[in-house]
Formats: sequence, structure tokens, C-alpha cells
Amino acid sequence: MPTITAKTMPPPAVLMIVTLDTKAQEAAFVRETLEAAGVRVVHLDASVRATAPSTAEITPEELAATQGMSMDDVRALKHEGKCLSVMMAGAVQCALAWNKRDPLAGIIAIGGSMGSSLGTTVMKAFPYGVPKVMVSTMASGFTVPFVGSADIAMFNSVCDIAGLNSISRGVYLNAATAAAAMALRYTPVVAETKPLVAITTLSTTDRCSVRIRRALTEHGCEVMVFHTLGTGGPAMDQIISERDVAAVVDLSLVEINDTLHGGLASAGLQRARAALNKGVPTFFAPGNIDFIVAGPLAGAEVQFPGRRYHVHNPALTAVRSNEQDFRDMAAHMAEMIRAARGPVQFFVPLQGFSAHDSTEGHLHDPVMPAVFADALRAALPPNVPLHVLDQHINDPAFADAIIAEVLPYVTAHAAKRATP
Repeated sequence: MPTITAKTMPPPAVLMIVTLDTKAQEAAFVRETLEAAGVRVVHLDASVRATAPSTAEITPEELAATQGMSMDDVRALKHEGKCLSVMMAGAVQCALAWNKRDPLAGIIAIGGSMGSSLGTTVMKAFPYGVPKVMVSTMASGFTVPFVGSADIAMFNSVCDIAGLNSISRGVYLNAATAAAAMALRYTPVVAETKPLVAITTLSTTDRCSVRIRRALTEHGCEVMVFHTLGTGGPAMDQIISERDVAAVVDLSLVEINDTLHGGLASAGLQRARAALNKGVPTFFAPGNIDFIVAGPLAGAEVQFPGRRYHVHNPALTAVRSNEQDFRDMAAHMAEMIRAARGPVQFFVPLQGFSAHDSTEGHLHDPVMPAVFADALRAALPPNVPLHVLDQHINDPAFADAIIAEVLPYVTAHAAKRATP
């Protein structure tokens, strides 16, 4: 009888994004570290400079070819930004194509500003949960353009990425070991079968969000809560665009207020549109729009003169919103809601919009909530229910009013999914 042997699975594969034209030494070290840790390496080389033929599994020529170009064509552009755009598009396409035939268990990249842009662009094309490690000269600076709302771990390179030394060798060793360890334990995220509800909050509306989260969890929902300081809202919007979401409870609109008025927590003009455009039932409350997030007090006083201020910590100051800010918010929210493809409701608590805007808070103004309610009432489409409640946003009764409206949609969503 023939001998039957068990089929052994190949080690998990890690995509390594390092350019050989400028970082061959680093690439060799990282590859050796990854392989010693027990993973396979798929090297994606996005080199632009003319060098010897690439030894990578995914070559620069392959990247350029996806865009209908040769590497000579790319170099002929003679513009680093245009070259980068071509190679980024090719890198994403090639990485996803490789992943389709040989699923990747992790991604690691090394680079300066250009390499970080390319590496993190590829990482953002992969789902949440896939391990992503970026070693970058930018990691101790302004990381928002690179990380955004993705689950990317950034390692500060400390030294420039220019050869190996006693510091950089340790950084690369740690980063590659971390990437390998995550890859060895990685299993693709499986979406819950429970109805998914997304909620936004900050600590200043935490009592409201916690009560809603607990009620929905007890009702059998998977609840994801997002912290709205500039990246939480966009992360939620990304997940809404990718997953089957039963409802959105957008309690904290500070990112929209900051977008309109120059605050630090700005999330851009697309914030909150994902659910509205997709037709996901959405329940809004004006949580945390009573303040704008600014930097240190001295700068806040220059940017927003004559306001009331609360120093949250030395780096952040809450600046009291005024009547015009509220009118701007009402007009903007109404404009977005008019284009909604699904049901929308709005809840306004007349006793205050955050812990700061309370009798125990530092920025309370009992007149202002009615200003927003009136502006919103005048601007909203008539078919959108507006619940104006004589409560504070953190009162249990306010949370319960939202829960009562959300639950029928969650129940209907679960029943629809259960129908063959």
C-alpha cells in the first residue's frame, strides 16, 4: 500500500515592501529576520532608480506594467510625485493580486516620507486585522496622513534609513520580529452574525454611549464604539462602507463641528456621509458640539479670541461654541441628511450636549441648546423626526429615548438577514 503522508501547510507569508535601489542592506536584514522567525517573505520592490535587475518576488517592472508603463516610462516622468503615484497604484494592484492566489498574513514596510506613503497605501488596501507594521522616519511626527483610520503600527526608525548601525539594526529587528509574530498568529477576521451597530462618543458623552451600548449588546447586537477626535469617525465610516451595518448612533459630532470651524479634531467634509449614502438607519445627537477642540491655551486664545476656554490638558483646550457655530452645524447636518437614502432621526437634549455643557461642567450655557434645536428645526426636511428632549445628553432618559427608536430597526435587520 502506498504511504499516506500528512500535507504540511506552508509558513504564513509576509509582504515586505522595501526598495532595493536605496535600501538593499536593510531589505536583506529584514528578510533574514522574518525568515528566521518562521515566515515566508514576499518582497515587493518599488524601486524607481535604474539598478541591477530586481531579485524581489514582485518587481518594479510588474508594478509599472499594471499601469501600462515600463520602468523607462516611469523614469521619464522626471517628477518624484508622479513616479510615486504610478508605483503606489501598481503596488496596491500587485499586492492584492498576490494575496488573492497566496493569502498574506502580514505586511511590513520600511521607508522615509515617500516609502511610508507607498507602504501605508498598500496596507490600507487590506482589511482590518491583517498585521501591518511601518518602520518610518515620520513615525515621531505627523502620522495622520500615513495611518489615517487604518490599524497600522508605526515604528520610529530613530536614525535615517541609510544602512545598518547599532540603533537601526535593533529597530528593524524588533519591527520584523513583531510582524512575524503577528503573522504566525493571524487568522482572518470573521464578521459576527449579530446585527452590527456603530456608535460615536468621547469621554464627555460616555454615560450616554455606555448605556446605549449595554442595551444593544443585551439585545444581541455587536456594538462598535468610535472615539471622535479626528480618526474615530472616519474609521467608523470606512467600516460602514465595508460591512453590513444595522444602525448608526452618531452621538458625538465634534469632528464635524471642528471641520467647519478649524478645530483639531476635524475629520473632513465626508464625515458621517457613509451611512447616509448607503441607506443605513442613522440616529444623530449633537454630542460635544458645544466645544471646538483647540491646541494649547495660548494658541486657542489667538485662534478663537473672546471665547470661553477649558484647559483639558496642556496640549488640548476646549473652546466654547457660539450661536453662529450652531447655525453652521444645523445647516450642514440638514444638507447631508437631505441626501440620505435611508431613515434618519435627530435627538437634541435641551439641558446640554456634553459633560462640559452641564451644571457641573466648565462651559455650560443653558440658552445654547435651544438655539441649535431651533436652527435644526428650520433646516431639516419635514420627513426627518426631530426629538427635542428636556434632558441632558448624559441623562439615562435621553439614552433610553434613542434606544427605543433604534431597537425596531435592529430587530428588522436581524429578521431580514435570517430570511432565506
